[in-house]
Amino acid sequence: MTSNSEYEALVAGRHNNPFAILGPHDGPTGRVVRTLQPDAVAVELVDGNGQKLADMVSVHDGGLFECPMPPRIRRYALRVSYASGEPVVVEDTYRFPSALGEMDLYLLGEGSDKYIYRKLGAHPCDLLGVAGTRFAVWAPNAARVSVVGDFNHWDGRRHVMRLHPGNGIWEIFIPAVGEGALYKYEIHDQDGKLLPLKSDPYAAYHEAPPGNSSIVFASNYDWQDDDWMSRLTAEPDLGQPVSVYEVHLGSWRRKDDGNYLTYRNLADELVDYVASMGYTHVELLPVSEHPFDGSWGYQPIGLFAPTQRFGNPDDFRYFVDRCHANGIAVIMDWVPAHFPSDEHGLRRFDGTALYEHADPRKGEHADWGTLIFNFGRREVMNYLIGSALYWIEEFHIDGLRVDAVASMLYLDYSREQGEWIPNEHGGRENLEAVAFLRRLNTEVHAHRATTYAEESTAWPGVSQPVHAGGLGFTYKWNMGWMNDTLLYMSEDPLHRKYHHDKMTFGLVYAFTENFILPLSHDEVVHGKRSILGRMPGDDWQQFANLRAYYAVMFGHPGKKLLFMGNEIAQRDEWNHNQSLDWHLLEYGPHQGVQRLVRDLNLVYKDTPALYEVDFDGAGFEWIDYSDRDSSVLSWIRRDRHGGYVVCVVNLTPIVRHDYRVGVPGGGDFKLLINTDAEHYGGSGVGPGPLAADELSSHGRQHSLNLTLPPLATLILQPAQ
Repeated sequence: MTSNSEYEALVAGRHNNPFAILGPHDGPTGRVVRTLQPDAVAVELVDGNGQKLADMVSVHDGGLFECPMPPRIRRYALRVSYASGEPVVVEDTYRFPSALGEMDLYLLGEGSDKYIYRKLGAHPCDLLGVAGTRFAVWAPNAARVSVVGDFNHWDGRRHVMRLHPGNGIWEIFIPAVGEGALYKYEIHDQDGKLLPLKSDPYAAYHEAPPGNSSIVFASNYDWQDDDWMSRLTAEPDLGQPVSVYEVHLGSWRRKDDGNYLTYRNLADELVDYVASMGYTHVELLPVSEHPFDGSWGYQPIGLFAPTQRFGNPDDFRYFVDRCHANGIAVIMDWVPAHFPSDEHGLRRFDGTALYEHADPRKGEHADWGTLIFNFGRREVMNYLIGSALYWIEEFHIDGLRVDAVASMLYLDYSREQGEWIPNEHGGRENLEAVAFLRRLNTEVHAHRATTYAEESTAWPGVSQPVHAGGLGFTYKWNMGWMNDTLLYMSEDPLHRKYHHDKMTFGLVYAFTENFILPLSHDEVVHGKRSILGRMPGDDWQQFANLRAYYAVMFGHPGKKLLFMGNEIAQRDEWNHNQSLDWHLLEYGPHQGVQRLVRDLNLVYKDTPALYEVDFDGAGFEWIDYSDRDSSVLSWIRRDRHGGYVVCVVNLTPIVRHDYRVGVPGGGDFKLLINTDAEHYGGSGVGPGPLAADELSSHGRQHSLNLTLPPLATLILQPAQ
């Protein structure tokens, strides 16, 4: 017998197990059907054809009805009458069994379900021949969880979920709810307190801010990139060219009316541009759903949802597909380090510190006002690993750039003494984060994708394999090279000889990691000026310095990354609220820089010596790093088969005649790049005859007698 107290709890929305009362149940006198229909004046039990089987009797004035189940009836529905309108026929949610099997529940509880996003979240499906949506969410410390939405008038009493107590999963199948439905979770904490409505951590789609509802979505996209996907391997070939165009989709270019380009617009305009410029990869600042534009996506709420700002998830799939059709790999910025404290997000999701650490010394980023994931909790690790694999499997993302890795690795990151808790060995290393990153990289590589660490410290082995004791990233951003060389280039050429080591020091450690050379978005914001704006001298010298610097970057060991706008010599800092200054391309110097970047990409991809041996000292050899008085550097890059190029850079505005450079062999050379060429906006000084003399220099039997253009880089190659 069901007690009156249970009825009271049910109609008040406090009962945590409505499946024990509602739906069909065996009773002392036979099978009984109960339903909770708040505000209903009458409810009838009907068969599959809508024929009345029985009148249901009110057993509580809060909307609780029941009646005996007629014999031999297996399927039924409810006809509900309200004072305000015609009766409606609805399926009874509480007659449906769990849609999660024993193995599903076991893996979820163990924290080892790689494809957790297929189980949790909202999934349109058929159950017992009825169309609807299956909802599931992890909230182990909640007293009650309901799905609320337009379909139930945002009334938490109507669809209280089923709890699986072994793992804290709540789930329910709601008939007739389909794509496009808005929903949230209504959660009572363990003390029965009603929490702010929560977005679905696993939602595939979200409402546009200031709304924050999740949206039911099912993909029907037909991928066209089978050939691209068939070529992917678990072990990336580090000897391939990688030239990355980093993009913020909301400010690359906008429509004439100032609105965003859509994913499908970008699939045409951005993809065509990236292909025409010769880049191999495009990297997207985070496209995971985020409430605040000013975070640039680095404070995500929805780690399983492309932002709705540019379209729906299938529109984003189309964008990736078009990239692959044009030979462009897609890297996505991904943020597992922290999450924002918005009430509708993960913060104290079930009334407890579920995703975050309870102790603020481990759980809060004071600098950013964000919360830190509890990497040591298996369910949280499963959530994050699941997110990473979701983007790879569902959206064919080729690589993940992991943001703020240093903040994950160190317990004392941006903290004073007494503001952090040492690890079990008394150290500052976050051992749980280390374990998470190693597992992440292992799984991502097994799914034939790459990883890129934005890591700014000297942590050893960031890009070394896990089996060799490393963190397992494919690549690491070289922040040291970026900082040193930008500082050098900002110096007046007259003083550069006193800072010569800033251009050479990077070679001391260049082969300790698989480095990416980044000139990223972080270098053109917050008062740092644009890359062009950091260059000294008058307008001509600024452009000349910039061109020389870009060519140095392409000649230096390491893969390449340029943020959007750098390739057109953007004059102002990046502003996420507006388009790049494309009108600058009306002017010759900006056209010249763009032509140079395009040619650098083409030469780079066509010249194995510039990319095949990036991470081994065998691919690099100084010719002369010591000519600080002239601010001239020269070096050799080699490929795997004996081919090589010679790079010579003059970082003063002085033309240097009869400058001799030792080279490995005799014969004619050809000029691949001269950043002073008139075509690029330079003065047009050429290097002169490119025939190596049998005259020793720099310890080599042959040498070139060159004219070095002012503030310029030369890249030369044997003609044979």
